[in-house]
Amino acid sequence: MSTKKHEGHPHLTGEHKYGDGGQLLLFFLFLGIWITDSFVLRFSNFLMEVIPVYLRLAAASLTLLAGIILARGGMKAVFGTRREKPEVISEGVFRLVRHPIYTGALLLYLTAILSTLSLISAAFWFLIIGFYIFISRYEETILTETFGNDYLEYKKKTGMLFPKLF
Repeated sequence: MSTKKHEGHPHLTGEHKYGDGGQLLLFFLFLGIWITDSFVLRFSNFLMEVIPVYLRLAAASLTLLAGIILARGGMKAVFGTRREKPEVISEGVFRLVRHPIYTGALLLYLTAILSTLSLISAAFWFLIIGFYIFISRYEETILTETFGNDYLEYKKKTGMLFPKLF
């Protein structure tokens, strides 16, 4: 496996070497699509005329708040806490999802989509979700190799990107 490690964080097991670059590329592509469709061409955001702005912005605000809480909580648990050795993190936001930083990022994209209801942006968002599933599965292979049954038990109880409801 070609894995990226974080210097200064020996307690982390690693991530896909193209994960950060892929996320950055998809972010800028999404931003270009969203801005172009929402404010310039206005090709696929006809639902804005049907759904009132106060409802869209209320939903977007709640989504933004949830995204910030998940991403910040995940970053704090992963990078803000020193551990002697690698271990399965299952407290805090990691009780809800196994990849709260990625889920937080997906919710931030959804915030933009909800604010303007750009259907083209929503379609591209599904491609982004696919990318996050790909890099999450890669990381989970590393985590399973490192932690074995501890990680497999955690995986049974906790959803990957979205919480398990049942």
